Amino acid sequence: MRSTAHAFTENAKRAVEDPQLKRAMGHVRKGFIEKRAKARARLPEFEALRDAGREIKDHTLAHLDFYLEHYEKTLTAAGGRLHWCATAEEARAAILEICRQAGARTVTKGKSMIGEEIAINDHLEANGITPVETDLGEYIIQLRREPPSHIIAPAVHLTKDLVEADFRAHHKQLPEGRSLSEPAELVAEARQVLRQRYLEAEVGITGANFLVAETGSSVIVTNEGNGDLTQCLPKVHIVVASIEKLVPTLEDLNVLLRVLARSATGQEMSTYTTLSTGPRRPGDPDGPEAYHVVLLDNGRSAMIGSEFHEALRCIRCGACMNHCPVYHAIGGHAYGWVYPGPIGSVLNPGLIGIEEAHHLPNASTFCGRCESVCPMRIPLPRMMRHWREKEFERHLTPASVRTGLTLWAALARRPRLYQALTRIGSALLGRLGKRGRFESLPLAGGWTRFRDMPAPEGPTFQSLWAEQRGTPGGTSGGKR
Repeated sequence: MRSTAHAFTENAKRAVEDPQLKRAMGHVRKGFIEKRAKARARLPEFEALRDAGREIKDHTLAHLDFYLEHYEKTLTAAGGRLHWCATAEEARAAILEICRQAGARTVTKGKSMIGEEIAINDHLEANGITPVETDLGEYIIQLRREPPSHIIAPAVHLTKDLVEADFRAHHKQLPEGRSLSEPAELVAEARQVLRQRYLEAEVGITGANFLVAETGSSVIVTNEGNGDLTQCLPKVHIVVASIEKLVPTLEDLNVLLRVLARSATGQEMSTYTTLSTGPRRPGDPDGPEAYHVVLLDNGRSAMIGSEFHEALRCIRCGACMNHCPVYHAIGGHAYGWVYPGPIGSVLNPGLIGIEEAHHLPNASTFCGRCESVCPMRIPLPRMMRHWREKEFERHLTPASVRTGLTLWAALARRPRLYQALTRIGSALLGRLGKRGRFESLPLAGGWTRFRDMPAPEGPTFQSLWAEQRGTPGGTSGGKR
């Protein structure tokens, strides 16, 4: 996927002015936030499971070399083949070679963020192979030639009317007067169109929610069953996953599954949780003849042991973006690359470079909701602050911001001058505010253009603190 993260400011401006996007994003609260809260309330041990999940992922990352080698052994013993890929280019080349060896002209695909990361659809199309997305949301955005706007709900930015228009534009072979006014009718039509594509495909590509080192299994969690058809019907099954998807044992997998669906969609468990271990064995009624796992690094190993190490605990539930007020306002496309929301603001700079994605860590109010709901307790605000520090060190921040921070730092090193200026500024702003609020304010137009700003009232914090301690400078003359 081609990045437009460098154009985040422009992307966000277009997003906040899009009335259709506002209507679509209004469904996030009912569809995700409320359901997660109810699912969490029904499970008394939810917080203990979060702690256990964090420990499992931390242990795995601390011994990742061991578990990677063990996974290759168990996978090979089950009849599968592992392809080690350091970069997206290597992953694309490995997948294309497997498809060519299978004589593939059509490839069915389950939802895969790694597939988006390596832009595999574009690569296959450029080499004469037709990829067909089988997840309903992914199928819709493939028709629109758009990237996903959410990790688990790719088409969350669209309304039903837009989907109906797309189906009518692309499904010309179906009766023109058919009814598509209800979601069930849209689902039935997608199922009808995709059924033949499953039968035509020589290769099926899926992602993996987890890889189990103990058994060599890949795990997909879906609600539509398309993943099962994608990996069982074709002759060849390709799993595309990144190195941090490993878990040591099936017991560990069970812990993570218990928090995944609850955090993502508010379900106890997803409709389908499917484990695949190698190709079809003698006596199996179905399954592929060949089973390949393309395992991608693409910058992740460089994150291990760094200040961004904990981001690799992510299990791609989407809870952070579901609860993020910034994501609610601008949707996922504004972030400009594969991973949107708070987790994208941490992952993307590490994967595509801070020079390209330095705007993203600033797309946060630091309200902390993302960390409070993350099932793996990833400290996302702290890591965004680390990226802001790196942005400043590399002189990527605008000159006006750097100048302002420099002036503030100079004042902060001079406490008496700082306190005097804040007392004067607070008193002046208090007198200028209309009815206790600012509707516009010089140098703060980005804030006051969309919301009021309270005018200061009473003494400054430093003045109150000094007064309570009985130190000089403890009066400010303001009302309390």
